[in-house]
Amino acid sequence: MDVGAITAGLDEAQLAAVTATDMPLVVLAGAGSGKTRVLTRRIGYRAATGDLDPRFVLAVTFTRRAAGELRRRLAGLGLREVPAAGTFHGIAYAQLRSRWADRGIRPPAVLDRPAPFIGRLLDRHDPGYARLVATEIAWAKARLVTPETYADAARDANRRPPGPAGRVAELFASYEQTKTKRRVVDFDDLLRLCAHDLVRDTAFGAAVRWQVRHVFVDEFQDVNPLQFALLQAWMGDRRDLCVVGDADQAIYAWNGADARYLTELHRWFGPCGTVELRANHRSTAEVVAVGRAVLGEGSVPPTRRSGPLPQLTSYESDTEEYRGLARTVRDLRAPGRSWSDQAVLVRTHAVAVGVAQALAAAGIPHRVRGGIARRDVLDAALLPLEGLDWAVARRELAMLADPDQTDPEQTAAEPADAGSGRRAGRRPDPELVDALVALADDYAAIDPAPSVERFTSWLTTAEAPDARSDAVDVATFHAAKGLEWPVVHICALEDGCVPISHATTPAALDEERRLLHVAITRATEIVRFSWSKRRRFGERVAQTEPSPWVEVIEATVARLAAEENDRPPGLATAVLAPQRARLRPAGAPGGDPVAEALDSWRRRRAKAADVAPDHVLSDAAVAAVAAARPRTPADVAAIAEIGPVRASRWADSILEVVERAAGPTAASPGS
Repeated sequence: MDVGAITAGLDEAQLAAVTATDMPLVVLAGAGSGKTRVLTRRIGYRAATGDLDPRFVLAVTFTRRAAGELRRRLAGLGLREVPAAGTFHGIAYAQLRSRWADRGIRPPAVLDRPAPFIGRLLDRHDPGYARLVATEIAWAKARLVTPETYADAARDANRRPPGPAGRVAELFASYEQTKTKRRVVDFDDLLRLCAHDLVRDTAFGAAVRWQVRHVFVDEFQDVNPLQFALLQAWMGDRRDLCVVGDADQAIYAWNGADARYLTELHRWFGPCGTVELRANHRSTAEVVAVGRAVLGEGSVPPTRRSGPLPQLTSYESDTEEYRGLARTVRDLRAPGRSWSDQAVLVRTHAVAVGVAQALAAAGIPHRVRGGIARRDVLDAALLPLEGLDWAVARRELAMLADPDQTDPEQTAAEPADAGSGRRAGRRPDPELVDALVALADDYAAIDPAPSVERFTSWLTTAEAPDARSDAVDVATFHAAKGLEWPVVHICALEDGCVPISHATTPAALDEERRLLHVAITRATEIVRFSWSKRRRFGERVAQTEPSPWVEVIEATVARLAAEENDRPPGLATAVLAPQRARLRPAGAPGGDPVAEALDSWRRRRAKAADVAPDHVLSDAAVAAVAAARPRTPADVAAIAEIGPVRASRWADSILEVVERAAGPTAASPGS
């Protein structure tokens, strides 16, 4: 292997990470900084210099797709042996199967979908509740929480369990006992059993550690306590560990992940070397600036040339937004571009349905990542529900998700339509059905009198994704993580959606902020934002407000536009300089009363929204309003430093502040 070829093209920080001799090594890799490149090149470099044998390397990540990418890149380095790469669950299951085979132990059945199993433990048939309980149990097991400690742990973590915590704990205990009785394990059990056996079975632990001598873990900010316990069992008392991750992309705390394992690894492994990758090689300077502004942090050095300014568009309704989105997608398919160069990213599955419908109506080929809005699901699931009572329809959906109600010992490898009855052969992809059931749960939560007719109206039918590879991707923010497109459209940027309505704690809001940052930084060249003032939920139309981060985005775009024109952000120098003097603390000699009042108002709004005052109104905007003394909403909208989004949201408040500070009869300067 050629060491020069392995290190070629690396920037200074990447080269430092690839060649570092520290163990353990923590690589803090921001969005677009080349983290997977560094991880694989580090393996290649150490193999080329004789520092490791690739046969004894274990590379770990979180999805099969990511593991496949690791293997592809490692194979491209020319290693004589391609290191083992896989997910935590896949590696644990393979190691357990080997142990069971060596010891003649009959393997337990693997339960790939816990919700139907839990549903049969309930005293009533409620698939929606069973899904919520399954999610809560998964969180608890990821956090190493037992049924006995669940109630206290849920309270300490500010969880919102589906019903009394004591009842969830009872179901958790019953779930674990029933699995044990029937020799069934779920995916989290695979991690727990593997970690347990590595520690308790000394021969098994020694054999695995002989094979696993050099461990590399990608996306380490997403590790949860259960996965970390398995990592510790793999490592034993050794230190040959390299972890790569980005705390700014930690978006799974709700599911048990803990980014402190990345940022504070020394607490468990002792002194660690750290290399930080800051340069963004993926996105243009404009995309990077908007993404960092949402985080409330300074910019990082982009290495790509500047590109188009991000654009933000507001619409009167979600229908207009979806149609406008489809037009924009078509317009941006420039010569030489393919449909697959574009993605539409959304926070919730429900919004993806409207997006898919609009793209289908416009004749734009698309695919929905994560199994939502598929016509085969809707045809198979909704048509048999016509005329049914909602409660009965929910039971039918549960039966579609679990068609034959087979014994839980049936494994994922057995036929899904093995049972008898009218549903045999009618079950679509389980992931798609799960998404449909989730949409039913979303709908039931907002409609006090749910019905099948209103559900089908709310869940607008969408065309099936185009089978060709050239199609626009529609994905949730979570599903988009790890992917990239030249053009990204982010829609439904409304309060209650982004951030999601149930994110009420500071920690939850911070995670929503990081989630939007992840969505933005999927774009390499162009990012477009949109939101609507009204959104339909079934037969109900709700008035909406823009996300608090819309103002952050708008302010950043204004600054970028000003810099592009080689003038101070937000206002021409001739106007800005004298007006800045007015922005003094209230009561300061010579202070402009309107500017002072606006400054106090914007600080109150900023504190309530947990953003910087400049994100509500910039200094330039305050100065411009103080100078113009607007009297009507149209006057506010005409102030260039305000912008259409702020004008639509704050015009009445701004006018009230101006009137109170300047007096209702005060004439504007120059009148």
